Parts: sequence; structure tokens; C-alpha cells
Amino acid sequence: MTVPGSIVVVGDVIDDIIVTPRRAILTDTDTPASIERHPGGSAANTAAWLGHIGSDVHFFGQVGAADNARHTAELERCGVKAHLVSDSDRPTGTIVIIVEGENRTMLTDRGANVIFDLDSVPDELIALADYLHFTGHTIIDEPKRDAVVRLIDRANRHGATVSIDPATAGFIKDFGVGEFLRLCDGASILRPNEDEACLLAGVGDAQRATQLLTERFPLVVTTCGRDGVWVAERGSDPVHIDIEPIDVVDPTGAGDSFNAGLLAGLARGESALDAARGATTVAREQLTRVGARPA
Repeated sequence: MTVPGSIVVVGDVIDDIIVTPRRAILTDTDTPASIERHPGGSAANTAAWLGHIGSDVHFFGQVGAADNARHTAELERCGVKAHLVSDSDRPTGTIVIIVEGENRTMLTDRGANVIFDLDSVPDELIALADYLHFTGHTIIDEPKRDAVVRLIDRANRHGATVSIDPATAGFIKDFGVGEFLRLCDGASILRPNEDEACLLAGVGDAQRATQLLTERFPLVVTTCGRDGVWVAERGSDPVHIDIEPIDVVDPTGAGDSFNAGLLAGLARGESALDAARGATTVAREQLTRVGARPA
């Protein structure tokens, strides 16, 4: 199946080291564990799932020079048109992810992602895009903050719809909610999880947070794990989507795959609610396997 509409994804590329302990972690000694290495990065994962489900997708990011060919091949395997910049000074970003059931602990070194030049994303490609997507990881990297504003402005001038996944509540809290929201000005779609939505809206309820955030973003789609999804468009009440319980193998990248399904549905001309329903199916496929990318 081919999805109409071009989607440009910009942002992080990561090497994920996924650790699944076989028993409770012990300090100062060994704990038996399963350890797997997978390509990752929230933005790159979304691009990979978009390619996997048939979208015309371009991805821009930065990796250590020694890893460019490997990461390019991984993205192209999923159908992504990859545009990766080689960094001869910094290594590819790496995350150690400790998976304990549906909970994750992440130890992050952003590496070459920190200094990726957003201004290098060409105007001529943005002009062809129907959607431009990136994550909060891109926003919080200090060298890129002014460039984030310029990227959103360039996309809006070319008629592309800007979508942002806030990425992690912990980073946003340290960064500052007000400044984070300021840098998101001009985006049309916000795609938080429950913790991120509540932090950004300053309330403790996901439904209320989703509605409040539509004052800044015309469409807000909040994922709440097993508690489903809230979809709100400006001027309308939030609508809840229930999801069927499944046995989760690895939650890594669930939000990224959901983002892909949502953007692909919108690119097909579906309503926000139908696109979000379809996105749960894509996320379901991811949750039943180890790693954040398509098999």
C-alpha cells in the first residue's frame, strides 16, 4: 500500500542497547539479562515505520562518520529516503534501555544529534512535504533552538503541517515548560503521552490536558498506554479511543510507531479520529516485538 503525501522527518538517530533483566537488578554484582542492539532514535523510528507502511518519507539526521552507511542502510531497508550527515568529531547517539515489563529506564548519550544543523534541511524538499515531523529532543538541544523556530517558520511558509512529539517529560521539566512551548509556536499537531501532556498543560488529568493544549495546537493526540488515546481538535471536546489489551514484549518506540500511523492516516485524508485509530494498529505491531523499528 502506498500512502499519498510526502512526509519529512527531522531529528535523532540513536543506537539502542536494550537490556531485559531476567530477575530483579542486583547492585555491586552481576544480574543475568538479555542484551540486544538495535537502531533507534525517536524521529528515525517514526520515519522507519512510515516507510514500512508505505509512506513517501524523507529523513534528515546526523550520526558518527563510521556509522553513516549502516544507519542509511537500516533506514532504506524500511523504505525511507535517508539524508544523514557524518560527524567526524562526535559518535552516534546511544541509549541504554532497561526494560522491566512495561516500564523502561533510559540512560542517554545524544552524541552527534546535539549539533545537527536544522538549517541544512533544504527548502525545496520542505516545499514538497505535506507534513514535517520532529521531536522534543531536537528542541532541547541548545545549539538548535533558534533553528527550530526557523524550521517551523519555513515549513509554514511552504504549506507543510508541522507535527511535534514532545519526547520526554523529564527533559521538558529540566528545560522549562514555558520556553519549550514558545519554541513549539506555529506547530499544528502535538503528539504527547499522558505525562508530557499533563506537564505541558499544568494539570493532572490527561483528558483536560489534551483539551487545554488545543489552545496552542489545532490538533492534540495524547497516548495513555493501556488507558487508550485522547484526540482533541480545537473547538471540540476530546474523544477517547479504547485499545485492546495485549501482552507487551517491549514498549520501546511505541509512541514513534503511533506517530507514523497517525501521520500516514492524515496524509491519506482521514479524519484525526480515524487516523488515530489506525495508529493504534501500527503501535500494536511494534509492542509485540523487541526493538523500536519494523522487523
